[in-house]
Amino acid sequence: MNTELYLAKRIVSKKHAKHTFSRPIVAVAIGGIALGIAVMILSIAIVTGFKNEITNKVVGFGSHLQIVNFDNNTSYETYPISKSQTWLSELKQIEGVESVNMFITKAGIAKTDEDLQGVIFKGIDNDFDWKFFKQYLTEGDTLLISDSSRNNGVVVSASIANALKLNVGDSFSAYFIQEPPRMRKFTIIGIYETKLEDLDKIFVLCDIKHLRKLNDWKDDEITGFEVKIQDFSKTMDMEIKVSRLVGNYLSADGGMIKVKSIVEDYPGIFDWLSLLDINVWVILILMLSVAGFNMISGLLVIILERVNMIGILKSIGASNVKVAKVFIYVAGFLISRGMLIGNIIGIGLCLLQKYFGIITLDADSYYVSVVPINLDLIHLLLLNIGSLVITLIMMILPSMLVSKISPAETIRFN
Repeated sequence: MNTELYLAKRIVSKKHAKHTFSRPIVAVAIGGIALGIAVMILSIAIVTGFKNEITNKVVGFGSHLQIVNFDNNTSYETYPISKSQTWLSELKQIEGVESVNMFITKAGIAKTDEDLQGVIFKGIDNDFDWKFFKQYLTEGDTLLISDSSRNNGVVVSASIANALKLNVGDSFSAYFIQEPPRMRKFTIIGIYETKLEDLDKIFVLCDIKHLRKLNDWKDDEITGFEVKIQDFSKTMDMEIKVSRLVGNYLSADGGMIKVKSIVEDYPGIFDWLSLLDINVWVILILMLSVAGFNMISGLLVIILERVNMIGILKSIGASNVKVAKVFIYVAGFLISRGMLIGNIIGIGLCLLQKYFGIITLDADSYYVSVVPINLDLIHLLLLNIGSLVITLIMMILPSMLVSKISPAETIRFN
């Protein structure tokens, strides 16, 4: 029989604890732990949800990796590469690669009789994955691209449509500043809205054949390939792996090819998202500190209240370590109770926000209209296990206070 565990259960049982003066103090300690756990769960769920939401939107516009001409710079006027690459089939078979599609980008001006807007035309082929844009499509439909004829339809953002005062079915002229300048007429067949205003206000999706013709490129020439992978956290590893594959081959025209990640294209956004991790760590440290000190106070009160019991145990031969173990078990029971309550509150609030969107945000400032939630089982397990271990370690020092108590003193104390 585990005597220490038995005594700890007796101390924390409601029957024996309801008439003790330590009860309200212990209740406050449990409440502190519950509040700390709930806040930590909310913090991690909101921050990771926000990061995932923004990351998915940025990746939706440009994929995780791009394979382009080495001579390309930050301009959207690009140098071509051939779409007939010997490494293409091998690239698609790399573990972790979700899809590969061709694209061309070109800067232009969208103009109506009264308004104009500078935009970036992104030419796509029939291998384009529409999953992301279908998720944010508010009107109309996606672009159907055939191998034979050019489609004059385009998919634009709500931001561009509003700036030009156009709706689905309306047409506009697009002007391209080149030598000689050229113009094309496009019809809006779909409108999307991701709330990521920095990208919404510039990208127009069109048939890749239009841009190839405008650039006077050959039928097999493109800006490059977009590579979507299954796990964003492995972007750097996949960039290295794809670079090694591409670097083993030379283009037919002798040109060099490079691989770049989405993080390189939008460093400001991803640096900003990385800073959110610091906020989470600050909150975790503060909440664990508050919960730990609350429990230390509660445990000290319980020890002082049980001085008589400690004296009796030591008088019958119990060692300091065995007596200290009793109060470590007590702390464990109280911490577990607080964590259970905290998990119920934290997860409950997360689920309410996730499915009902109670708390809203200004999309112009935060790129999302409601507070996003990401409840990850691994995060919850690590948070609970880590909190339990850290707070129990913090309890070791106050529990060793029993070594200062002697049986003779407890008799005098009574």
